[in-house]
Amino acid sequence: MPTISRRKFLGWLAASVPAAAFVRQAHAAAVDDLSGNQRTLAAIGAAILPTELGSAATTAAVHRFQRWIAGYREGAELLHGYGTSKLERSGQTPATRWAAQLDAIDARSRKLHGRAFADLSLTLQRDTIREDLSAITSGRLPSVVRAPHVALALLAHFYASPEATDLCYGAQIGKQACRPLAASSRQPLPLARRV
Repeated sequence: MPTISRRKFLGWLAASVPAAAFVRQAHAAAVDDLSGNQRTLAAIGAAILPTELGSAATTAAVHRFQRWIAGYREGAELLHGYGTSKLERSGQTPATRWAAQLDAIDARSRKLHGRAFADLSLTLQRDTIREDLSAITSGRLPSVVRAPHVALALLAHFYASPEATDLCYGAQIGKQACRPLAASSRQPLPLARRV
């Protein structure tokens, strides 16, 4: 087994600390950039999330996505799968990639249409997002962190939520919420109809 000198170890440790600090700073800057592009992200949400949600619920879904991004931590311990003791850690922050995509979407909109992406018609917004996603060949919705595009990440985040399950089934299922055993045999109540 090769040994490493104390000097080499401390040199390696000193070199790795600034890299970790740099990554945290890049993530924080990307989160700030995503917050700065809030109009663009909100417009993407309105263009791609189900219209049945309505304006208030769409805005809430976008805000939950932003909170998820702000809370993302690289190297955080993840839950391990059932039947395995192998621990995994979260990977690099996707926020930096998504912030650049929001900037590119808005810049392309200004170049082609002379207006910010958020000021385009819903049809033009959907066409823009559809064009961006046309190059992605996977037929499945990826997990949030593996999403190659911010629009797919927003969709994946929404469809993993209890609200999406309720909307899908048209009932107040409350996925990931504890119900008392006495209530387990009753069917969930239907969702209230939006007027």
